[in-house]
Amino acid sequence: MASWMRGGTSKCWVFDHRDLRQSGVPVDELLLRLFGSPDPRQVDGVGGGTSTTSKAVLVAPSNEVGVDVDYTFAQVGVDVPVVDWGSNCGNCSSVVGRYAVGRGWIEPTGATTSVRVRNTNTGQLIVLDVDTSDSGPQLAEIPGVPFPGESVRMWFVDPAGRTTGRLLPTGNTRDRLETPSGAIEVSMLDAGAPVVIVDARDVGLSGTETPAEIDSEAARLTHLDEIRRAGAVAMGMAASPAVAARAVPKLAIVSGTDDGRGLQVRMLSMGKVHPALAITGSVAITLAAATTGTIAADLVDFDGQRLQLETPAGTLETTLGQYQSRTAVAVTRTMRALAEARLTVGAAIGAPEFAGVAS
Repeated sequence: MASWMRGGTSKCWVFDHRDLRQSGVPVDELLLRLFGSPDPRQVDGVGGGTSTTSKAVLVAPSNEVGVDVDYTFAQVGVDVPVVDWGSNCGNCSSVVGRYAVGRGWIEPTGATTSVRVRNTNTGQLIVLDVDTSDSGPQLAEIPGVPFPGESVRMWFVDPAGRTTGRLLPTGNTRDRLETPSGAIEVSMLDAGAPVVIVDARDVGLSGTETPAEIDSEAARLTHLDEIRRAGAVAMGMAASPAVAARAVPKLAIVSGTDDGRGLQVRMLSMGKVHPALAITGSVAITLAAATTGTIAADLVDFDGQRLQLETPAGTLETTLGQYQSRTAVAVTRTMRALAEARLTVGAAIGAPEFAGVAS
């Protein structure tokens, strides 16, 4: 059994990690077969055919002091036979608290229960405030999702340097990257996820384009990915552009808003423009706005607390603050349990059925 859940603007299949390990099949191979990859339609599996709907969440109780649940994220390739374990998904993170409470791993503590989640991909501590009131969960709406869902407040605690060890991996607020298409100035930060930030004007954009408009230009996408891959090398994440991971670092195209108090953001995810915004990326952009000298900071009049991020789907607000005296970035997401299912993998890998247990 597995749980199908919407978290933020993503859909994720949620598994008890212990069940996957006990299946006798390598986890990468098992996930690819379950999702129907590689195939752009994922017609013979449960994947949704896009990067935002081809995601797996592996969860188990934690033995770590100060942590309730360990959570591993897998980005399952759609048209390539690759499972990327190099990053976290903030949207999918929002389902972990409800899943853990539903499994009985966490005892509710009143109207709101805080679930301390460690993302094992990055070591990031995320505290999820889950509604456990007797009256039922509080519903809310977020950009990019047409229907209300259960509101979850997420705190990314001490997010800086989770992948590279430093908020500014190169030590600079700005760097000049050389790419096959020419040099370009960027800001590179590691918080929530490693992100390469470029000024929209420097890549011939206004920053308000739709994902379809950017995705329709193959040459532009190639140039943007060249920048992202050069950033991976500069951040110490890859030995060469050719071997840079597809999922990280992320590339954020930013511009100022008319009132100067927010940022327009278009973020690339797995080679295409994200339909909304990667939540881990929003954490990095928030800290970039708070760091004097970065491209983001020079484009916005940031009050040091709340930041409005204008995405293709609408406005996302983040909050820079503290959680138990530690720097934290908060964002509210919604989630919903969609289905419980018994997934079959077929005879191709010698395991006729995935018989894990989920609730």
